Amino acid sequence: MRVLGDITGSSLALRRAIAAGQVEGPRIITAGKSIATTGGHADPTNGLSRELMGDPGPLDGVINGADEARKAVRQRYKEGSDCIKITATGGVLSLAVNGQNPQFTPEELRAIIETAHEYGLKVAAHAHGTDGMKRAVEAGIDSIEHGTYMTDEVIALMKQHGTYYVPTIYAGRFVADKAKIDGYFPAVVRPKAAAIGPLIQATFQHAYESGVKIAFGTDMGVGPHGDNAREFLYMTEAGMPPMAAFKSATIDAAKLLGVDKDVGTLEPGKFADLVALPGDPLADMKLVLTPSFVMKAGIVYKQP
Repeated sequence: MRVLGDITGSSLALRRAIAAGQVEGPRIITAGKSIATTGGHADPTNGLSRELMGDPGPLDGVINGADEARKAVRQRYKEGSDCIKITATGGVLSLAVNGQNPQFTPEELRAIIETAHEYGLKVAAHAHGTDGMKRAVEAGIDSIEHGTYMTDEVIALMKQHGTYYVPTIYAGRFVADKAKIDGYFPAVVRPKAAAIGPLIQATFQHAYESGVKIAFGTDMGVGPHGDNAREFLYMTEAGMPPMAAFKSATIDAAKLLGVDKDVGTLEPGKFADLVALPGDPLADMKLVLTPSFVMKAGIVYKQP
């Protein structure tokens, strides 16, 4: 499980507890606190009263300028993060009006990505707007998450740079549905959810057909946990063959995370991690919603 954003450090603590055998859980690769700019998506003080906002800095994952960008990456490394998450554009669920604008300068992006790569950390960019995606890809980002307003120019850049796309169709469809319900989202969020959410599945279809590298991801936490596997249904609805969808969630995701030497395929020398379903999902993709067998490192956690 890749966790891209955690204000309190809980994913770091849970990862350590699982590794120590204190609790059962998945392998966790976590970014810790996302890196944002002042007032941007993932500034943890958005929506607070003026008296409580303060002026968060690199320690809190909020930067302005290249030097602060480097410091924020180094702070995440110090805290034990496995990767870096940035919010390259505005977002849907943050309490800020703009959901598309670029929120880092090219210099800030280069500082983050170069520093992260020097420490062996991959960098993922939350991005909805076109300009923010272009800047991130040109700076060397490892993956674009969401990618709502991805254009052919962005697609060409991603193919040139080998950038992965993580579509999160589930999140887009969930927020679009909930935007229809009065009062479900704050007033500033509702129009963003209504506009951006419905577009992600079509963006995914175009990106896949254009040959962009795809890795599976759901943005769970936006919707209720347990529905994660619906992403498979939405990917195949949009034209991805079932086996390609499964590859995106196994070997392709492992390559994006840089852990394909240990996971992603079943072969000697890799971890004995396995999920089995009560039938052939290539014939009926809905079977992914009812896994019947789960093994991690050779230990069976679920069976019929």
